[in-house]
Amino acid sequence: MKTTLDLPADLVREMKLRAAQMGCRVEEMATELLKRALAPGKTASAPVADYLLAAPAGAPPMTPERIKQILEETP
Repeated sequence: MKTTLDLPADLVREMKLRAAQMGCRVEEMATELLKRALAPGKTASAPVADYLLAAPAGAPPMTPERIKQILEETP
């Protein structure tokens, strides 16, 4: 199902960067984050941003050049 969300630009940029680090699409990341945030036992106050801030194990280093490339490639 498709939906449209109005998200802050800085959050979208962070999601794009994290998705690139993890080798997945932003849509896949958003789906996983929402599943985790809405999982049984989670409280409404559990911040989804906590999931974005955890660097994945083995993630390649993000250089300014790599960040620029990711942002330019992502619609």
